[in-house]
Amino acid sequence: QVQLVESGGGLVQAGGSLRLSCAASGRSFSRYYTMGWFRQAPGKEREFVAAISWSGGGTDYADSVLGRCTISTDNAKNMVYLQMNSLKPEDTAIYYCAANSGRVTRSPSAFAYWGMGTQVTVSS
Repeated sequence: QVQLVESGGGLVQAGGSLRLSCAASGRSFSRYYTMGWFRQAPGKEREFVAAISWSGGGTDYADSVLGRCTISTDNAKNMVYLQMNSLKPEDTAIYYCAANSGRVTRSPSAFAYWGMGTQVTVSS
């Protein structure tokens, strides 16, 4: 099993920044995994935000966050981060950390492990 715990969400004004963190652990966890961030706003489907290959470092970003967000890992701490800048009200959502044993992908169905999520609220 793999355990993922997110933190760092909160209330921020438009134009502000937040850094989300995801702590990864568990006997099945491997640094060959791909880590992803997804978000889900009320009444909407879960959508891809960003992903990173832990071993190779390759990244992918949704067009809606490209240039505003950076995904990164800290191998020593088994942590995954999502730095979000220039936040907009439409970024308001629950943000989830996820892990899969395959390649970098935007498909939520490819991710077998999920955290409980952290709320991000951006006020206008």
